Amino acid sequence: MIVAQDGSGEFTTIQEAIDSIPEKNTERVILSIKAGVYKEKLVINKPFISLIGTNKEKVLITFGDYARKLQANGEQMGTFSTYSALITGEGFVAKNITFENHAGLGTQVGQAVAAYVDGDKIEFHNCSFLGSQDTVFTGPLPPKPKEGNRFGGPRDGLERKVGRNYFKKCYIEGDVDFIFGSATAIFQECEIYSLDRSSDVNGFITAASTPIEEKFGYVFIDCRLTSNAAANTVYLGRPWRNYAKTAFINCWMGEHIKAEGWHNWDKPDAEKTTYYAEYNSRGPGGSMEKRVEWAKALTKDEVKEYSIENVLRTIGWPSLKEYIEEKN
Repeated sequence: MIVAQDGSGEFTTIQEAIDSIPEKNTERVILSIKAGVYKEKLVINKPFISLIGTNKEKVLITFGDYARKLQANGEQMGTFSTYSALITGEGFVAKNITFENHAGLGTQVGQAVAAYVDGDKIEFHNCSFLGSQDTVFTGPLPPKPKEGNRFGGPRDGLERKVGRNYFKKCYIEGDVDFIFGSATAIFQECEIYSLDRSSDVNGFITAASTPIEEKFGYVFIDCRLTSNAAANTVYLGRPWRNYAKTAFINCWMGEHIKAEGWHNWDKPDAEKTTYYAEYNSRGPGGSMEKRVEWAKALTKDEVKEYSIENVLRTIGWPSLKEYIEEKN
């Protein structure tokens, strides 16, 4: 299927093309997306769909909902309804596409999600994710909110299944908790860009809520952490839930990364349950000398469990490596 705003394809919007696919689709359907700015609030809830853009600089999916936006009932929208793209279909693949929430700074509009990813075996290759606060959410939601009874949003109250996600050579930008959630997600050869908020603390890259029974949460391999923020103002992560797991393996870190690396989100008890690890962090912000004492500096033997082969084998997705090698 070809999607083109100029009418040269079968569809002029991405959502039209997705809606034309059978609900219980069993074979891969490839949507070729031509250059354009697609102002759509996408819902991709069918399996085995691939969105292939001509060029990620020229194919933009964008919307501008935000958490503080007032609804008709007078209530605020809340974080989990703000997505520009909601992706729940198993086996989804995106290549050469930019996902954006253009609502603006989190200090002004609150959370604004560009991609809400809550499905299994989901891949992004050479994609960009643009936003400010809470740019990429990798579901499922935690078991319950910290306050109140509901998270809100389209996935609240549904069965919680821990998804497996893979990001290859992607660009992700934001400031506060801009990669967050409960999934097992691998980020390989990605650029992670922290925006400047002109603050003493310019943000937190990750806010994992890894379930206690999961071996891996967020795994960053051979990534670059860049920023336009001042030196020593950005944390690698903080635990949205107490058993958060995040590891940076062979990553280059700019001077914006705080010397202590990690924050406990003002929860001293989380220091005993989180698993924050690094191996061979390099660059101005990569020194482990002043990291918090409850973070882990992996040894050469320990880091072997974070090889792409072992992670994929452990999470039951070994075929992904074979596919990647075949395409390379």
